[in-house]
Amino acid sequence: MTQMSVSGESERAGCPKLGAMTLFSTPHIQTPPTGAALPWPLLLDTLQTRGSVVLPQLLSAAECQAIAGLYPQAEHFRSRVVMARHGFGQGEYQYFSYPLPELVQELRSSLYPRLVGVANRWNEAMGIDVRYPAEHAAFLARCHAAGQTRPTPLLLQYAEGDYNCLHQDLYGDHVFPLQVAVLLSRPGEDFSGGEFVLTEQRPRMQSRPEVVPLAQGDAVVFAVHHRPVQGSKGFYRVNMRHGVSQLRSGHRHTLGVIFHDAQ
Repeated sequence: MTQMSVSGESERAGCPKLGAMTLFSTPHIQTPPTGAALPWPLLLDTLQTRGSVVLPQLLSAAECQAIAGLYPQAEHFRSRVVMARHGFGQGEYQYFSYPLPELVQELRSSLYPRLVGVANRWNEAMGIDVRYPAEHAAFLARCHAAGQTRPTPLLLQYAEGDYNCLHQDLYGDHVFPLQVAVLLSRPGEDFSGGEFVLTEQRPRMQSRPEVVPLAQGDAVVFAVHHRPVQGSKGFYRVNMRHGVSQLRSGHRHTLGVIFHDAQ
């Protein structure tokens, strides 16, 4: 596993060098962050076979605005990364500190049980012995026992001309194979460009790119590192990366929900 460490604050693989409303003031979450109304069997089947899936309108507009509004409030974050300083692209992001904001914590703890079945089936198909417990708290305990104790959910901010290189979010030996990104801004209104991009590198084949269209409040679930693909002789492993294309105008905020903690 190739990893790149940046000042002890983040590890990313595959990136070449190159007065706000607060979440805590949100009075009520109208749509459960578990996405209870979503067609989960269909969504998980798509994720299992395609390696990514969009969860439409996981968050309301008010919830998106509340989370994005946390960005200038330093007390919610443990560190800030300016991407250009590390060859990650242009733009910046901040890692939340513990305790996580209530909605971010709820997303992390409620989405994990939805996804853990796919994660375990993927590992079985790829011949990886690791299996993940049913509840997120138990997996975090595994991470913390191995010294991965720093929270990894993050809030990303882009302005005109910014972009995020293709990469993988790896923070230690214990890695949950799926992660979630939620678009908090309005395409075509708050910003233009800035598309979410996935690439898939299959053995002895050229990489396959995919642009994932998202609306405000939509979430995309995708592979952190590898996923299995069914071939004529069984499953084989493909390498996944993700990034964001260059913003042509405006500002874009994204919430990243990563389920493993960092060293």
